[in-house]
Amino acid sequence: MASVRHYDNPRGVIPAVLMPFTADLAVDEKAYRKHLADVAGVEGISAITINGHAAEVASLTIEEQYRAIAVTKEVLEERVPTIVAVYTNSTLEAARIARKAQDEGANGLLVFPPEVMVLGGHLRPEMAREHFKRITDASDLPIIHYQFPLNSNLAYPLPTLLELCNQFPSIKAIKDNCGDGNLHERQIRELKALDRPVNTLTTHSSWLLGSLALGCDGLLSGAGSVIANLQVALFRAVQAGDLHAAKAINDRIYPTVRAFYDHPLLDMHNRMKEALVILGRWDEAHVRPPLMKPTPAEIEKIRQCLTRAGLTAETLYKKVA
Repeated sequence: MASVRHYDNPRGVIPAVLMPFTADLAVDEKAYRKHLADVAGVEGISAITINGHAAEVASLTIEEQYRAIAVTKEVLEERVPTIVAVYTNSTLEAARIARKAQDEGANGLLVFPPEVMVLGGHLRPEMAREHFKRITDASDLPIIHYQFPLNSNLAYPLPTLLELCNQFPSIKAIKDNCGDGNLHERQIRELKALDRPVNTLTTHSSWLLGSLALGCDGLLSGAGSVIANLQVALFRAVQAGDLHAAKAINDRIYPTVRAFYDHPLLDMHNRMKEALVILGRWDEAHVRPPLMKPTPAEIEKIRQCLTRAGLTAETLYKKVA
């Protein structure tokens, strides 16, 4: 099935959904369908991203990734755009995923840098060019490039990033996780100044208000699987220039930052799953190894943080007044 429409202007609030598993660590398709419907029902979101870090994509087989695309389109249809993450160390495989996503009706792609580039790929910009060329040869879907943290050695230097955006018109936005406020602002400004401006979607969820205030066009975050309604309210307040309202909403978001993003950071999506169990949306929370279930003490901490944020089964996913 061909995509009905391309998501050519990625902006606003884009949750990245989680992937539920059964106790024997199989994909729980029934729970996944319900989770998609819950998140898609949040008033004001712009799109949904699947098969990303939040979905534990590193542990998903290619068959499971493809099935997730098909199931997501069945649930969302064209009511909410579907963005499919392209996560692989193989450029050839990335092209096949991009083609499959388009054939299944996806509306856009989120392209990860291949982790094989960690040992100095930023010094070889031709590697990034070839990666995007293969993907764009296989699919004409709009692309969000995932700009990794500087300390990961997977971030593209700003000159390379700007060159890629100029060379590949399919790149419509970046998901920025550079982790450096100075570079973050510079990227926002220089991407907007291109002849064909490119949007910035922040994923700096641990300092979201400050990041949005620098001029981001939206946000793309796994936390949207739990707090998309608060993210929508915050984004709207920042866009309206209402700092008082933005600070009040951020005060509600802050306890979830402590619940999800304290060290070790790799547990963030595990914690989000536990939050959904606490809030009555999921029956159980399982993660695939090497990820591990949070300890009882940490689950209790998550419970207390959700209470401080004013999140309950009744308020979850509901519009913030």
